[in-house]
Amino acid sequence: MARISLDPPRTRTYRLGAWLTRKKFGKELDPGRAMGHHMGVSAAYGILEAQVLRWKALPHRLKDLACMAAAVRIGCSWCVDFGTWEANMHGTPLEKVEAVPHWRDSELFEEDERLVLEYAEAMTADPPEVTDELTEALRRHLTEKQLVELTMIVALENLRSRFNAAAGLTGQGFKEMCEAPAGRAAAPSRHDA
Repeated sequence: MARISLDPPRTRTYRLGAWLTRKKFGKELDPGRAMGHHMGVSAAYGILEAQVLRWKALPHRLKDLACMAAAVRIGCSWCVDFGTWEANMHGTPLEKVEAVPHWRDSELFEEDERLVLEYAEAMTADPPEVTDELTEALRRHLTEKQLVELTMIVALENLRSRFNAAAGLTGQGFKEMCEAPAGRAAAPSRHDA
């Protein structure tokens, strides 16, 4: 059960956001419902997520894997559920997404993916465990712009996952929708509304 009520005041602004979310995702997203109790927080967060859609330096497959690694490390079941669906929509192989919790033992991942997964886990550790050696290894695969984007997307997933986990949010059935063929077009971000 959610620790923050998922029944916020139905203000005009909230109703508009909820309508947009239902239009894009077929249902309201529980993080938006929880944040709906504070429209200042909700609006600021929505603007941030809208800007994230403009980040195009890093391939979706790397962003998806990094976000999944952070969500798994934090233990956010809502983020794992939604992130699996989102990665599937981006064309990231479902087998890879599902292997993230045990990526070190899997042969599915390329060298750049392994480094991204390691980096995401190192950033998510408390305190962060990012080393100069790991960053230098990433630089063999990523530009400085891509490294900045990777670092920020992992930091953002930490924000998402920590809020959702603390709020007691659990999956909403997005992962089950992955049985359909994955679309190759970019999926809308998790809080586009």
